[in-house]
Amino acid sequence: MRILISNDDGYLAPGIEALASALAQVADIVVFAPDSNRSGASNSLSLDRPLSVQQAANGFYVVNGTPTDCVHVALTGVLDYRPDLIVSGINNGPNMGDDTLYSGTVAAATEGYLFGIPAIAFSQAEHGWAHIDAAARVARDIVLRRFDELRAPWLMNVNIPNLPYEQMGALTATRLGRRHQAEPVIRALDPRGRQIFWIGPPGATRDAGEGTDFHAVANGLVSITPLQVDLTHRDQLHELARGLA
Repeated sequence: MRILISNDDGYLAPGIEALASALAQVADIVVFAPDSNRSGASNSLSLDRPLSVQQAANGFYVVNGTPTDCVHVALTGVLDYRPDLIVSGINNGPNMGDDTLYSGTVAAATEGYLFGIPAIAFSQAEHGWAHIDAAARVARDIVLRRFDELRAPWLMNVNIPNLPYEQMGALTATRLGRRHQAEPVIRALDPRGRQIFWIGPPGATRDAGEGTDFHAVANGLVSITPLQVDLTHRDQLHELARGLA
């Protein structure tokens, strides 16, 4: 198996190092990752400037762009083969519920999916990298699972509890939960006395019931959510068509 790995925390993040090390034991890997932290970049492409690709001392390819840039450049400009799988992460913190819309980790996997390649985004449920090696072992287990019962390409969003491997719960199929609206921005002053704004924390969970990713992770389970990209609101499409008629 040939796997392309990316992330949004940057090429020096412990999560991508642990993930690459674990997957190198079972596959031929190549890593294209951002030169710095690009959390929250979502599915953005850099169209206002050229991108460069450098190879770091650890062998990773470093791109001065977003996670989506990394996968896009790798697939269309650098690699002379088509990977069998795109893997993103392991993210420093969760990507559950509405977080997936903003996540650079999920975006890197989504870019591979849009090219017709199966893809998985991996995140830890809490920040701080606790038990990152255990999370990498779980990621390897999931990659080896292959999901042959699903029609390819498929896109998976995985959230892993920060637990020792032996205490990790079962792999569990989930749906995305929902959050309340985000908290207000944080106002501050820069060194010149000008007002600046920091994006505030995400909203509290609103739908975290049984069957959601939030519920699974809170109970020590590994949440696996199949995602799709079609944003069409089909019920409103029919209502709109009737109204326009």
